[in-house]
Amino acid sequence: MLIGLPLTPFRKRHILVKIWGHVTIGLTRWIAGVKWEIKGKENIPDTPCVIVSNHQSSWETFFLQTLFTPQTQVIKKSLLNIPFFGWAFRLIKPIAIDRDDPRRSLQQIVEQGKQALENNVWVLIFPEGTRIPNGELGKFSRGGINLARKAERNILPVAHNAGSCWPNTSWIKRPGTITVHIGKEISIEDKTPAQLNEESRQWIEKALEEMNHR
Repeated sequence: MLIGLPLTPFRKRHILVKIWGHVTIGLTRWIAGVKWEIKGKENIPDTPCVIVSNHQSSWETFFLQTLFTPQTQVIKKSLLNIPFFGWAFRLIKPIAIDRDDPRRSLQQIVEQGKQALENNVWVLIFPEGTRIPNGELGKFSRGGINLARKAERNILPVAHNAGSCWPNTSWIKRPGTITVHIGKEISIEDKTPAQLNEESRQWIEKALEEMNHR
């Protein structure tokens, strides 16, 4: 699949990546017993917008590609250097930022993210910036919020507890069921960046509490 990507038209590359995502999570289910359930799938809008999700593992980077296609993600620039994984990522034009230059990173998210949205491509952002253990939630950056406001697109919050089965600190995968909860769109109208950031974070925090304590 990877060998054929450079010769494949851009839109069709996303289809191949979606298939790759299905294969990856399917193998994880078959080999390690990692299942999943989706809540709120009816909340996915017809028009691509800014997806804001918590980040716990590699699992959601594959799985969310299967729900939102075509899609681009905001990632660390260094990930592009990982053999095969990074090479494939590069071909679908991610928004690869340098965390050592936060000002330029914010500009890049807005510029490239806005262009992607104008081309009907979903933009996925993990505002915590790094993987956080299940049961915790890190500080949210405002890159996704700024993009949503500049592009005049709403925010779609997504919460999951993938770290319960796919912990970032171990190669061992635990059998179980990951819950992915998709919320209703958060309108950007008449709200400040701080209000939008807090609203999306509170929704994800509440969703995480519910799925981990049921």
